[in-house]
Amino acid sequence: MKRFEHIILLIITAVLGVTWIVYSREPVLNRADVALTEAPMVGRLAPDFTLSTPDGESWTLTDVVDRDGADGRPVVLNYWASWCGPCRIETPQLQAASLKYKERVTIMGVNQGEDARTVTEFGLSFGLTYPLLVDQNNDVNLRYSVLSLPTTIFIDRKGVVREVLIGIMNQAILEDRITRLLEEG
Repeated sequence: MKRFEHIILLIITAVLGVTWIVYSREPVLNRADVALTEAPMVGRLAPDFTLSTPDGESWTLTDVVDRDGADGRPVVLNYWASWCGPCRIETPQLQAASLKYKERVTIMGVNQGEDARTVTEFGLSFGLTYPLLVDQNNDVNLRYSVLSLPTTIFIDRKGVVREVLIGIMNQAILEDRITRLLEEG
């Protein structure tokens, strides 16, 4: 009789387990209900976006790069936040590169979810001259699938992603990647 009770208990447990799995799972979204966007991938065009500086100056990626010809500039797109320690460490390096390559490369800092005042104070505290863009709702951060800070995306003059670097970078790495972008012509 004990063996029969164990089998019954096992069957009841299996039925309850399957029932719990079926009823507790998240509903599968219909692809028609979701706007799928592709995160930036090396070798593909970077998704276009428009963001503003805290002062209201608008920046659009395709205004900097030239997807049809060679009139564009390479872009170093750096995602950061004021509370991010590694972001604070690499910010002076980005500023130095911004000054060094001023006429040949555009460096843009895309803030992750902070307000314009915080972005302004951060820029002033480091004496930054490159554009800091406000993405308070994280729309561009989500579109670019930024999950870790800092994240830096190197985009050539035609708008093609050449590298996605996650984590802190030193001056040598930054200058090496910028040199590569400039050599690609």
